[in-house]
Parts: sequence; C-alpha cells; structure tokens
Amino acid sequence: MLSPSQAFGQSAENQAERMLRKKGYRILERNVRLAGGELDLIAEDRGTLVFIEVKARRGDHLGGAAYAITTRKQQQIIKLAQCYLSKHGLIDTPCRFDAILVVGADNPSPQLTHIEQAFEVPSSVWQW
Repeated sequence: MLSPSQAFGQSAENQAERMLRKKGYRILERNVRLAGGELDLIAEDRGTLVFIEVKARRGDHLGGAAYAITTRKQQQIIKLAQCYLSKHGLIDTPCRFDAILVVGADNPSPQLTHIEQAFEVPSSVWQW
C-alpha cells in the first residue's frame, strides 16, 4: 500500500504521462531506478530521447514545484541520464531534459506545466 505522499506523486506522474501521450510523446520507461536515484519518465519525442522530471505540489506556497528542481537536482538527473545512456548503449543519442510541474495533483483539475528543455547540459559535463 502506498503512503499518502507516494500516492500523490504517483497521481502526478500518471497525469504527466497522459499529457505527454496526448502531445505525441512515446513513453519508454517510468520510475527507472539507478544507483544514485530515479528517473521519473523517459520518452521519445520526434527522434529525441527525453528525460522528464515530474514535480508536484499541492499549491504554490514556497514558490511551488518550479523551485524544487534545484541545480543539485539537475546534476543528479544528468548523472542518472548518463548512466542510463551508457547502460543501454545510447551514448550518441540526442537527448534533452524536460520538466512537468503539477500543482494540485490531488484536485479534480490540476494545473500542469510542461517545460521543454528545462535545463541545458554543457558538453563538458557529458563524461563517459
């Protein structure tokens, strides 16, 4: 059985996945656990591999979901993506990092904001 916090997060990811599918994304994997963390969603969009971080909040207090993707969180996602790409032999695959912010995931009408290319990765960071 999921805790209330886990159920809230899962609801947000379900909503994010539905939104992406409607936009034409092909969902490849969800909740990929690797050493050092988890990638929420991995999808394909017009030939680009997309790593999607889903952040959900009940409201906009303390800045809302957008402030939860800190520089440290970005670095973690980049490292996880590198592990994923290496593990699957996809080193030369074009990819990007998106974010989906969900406000009110437990409400009947949550607000979803999709930020394509939410952050960039300098080429010097990609280390194999």
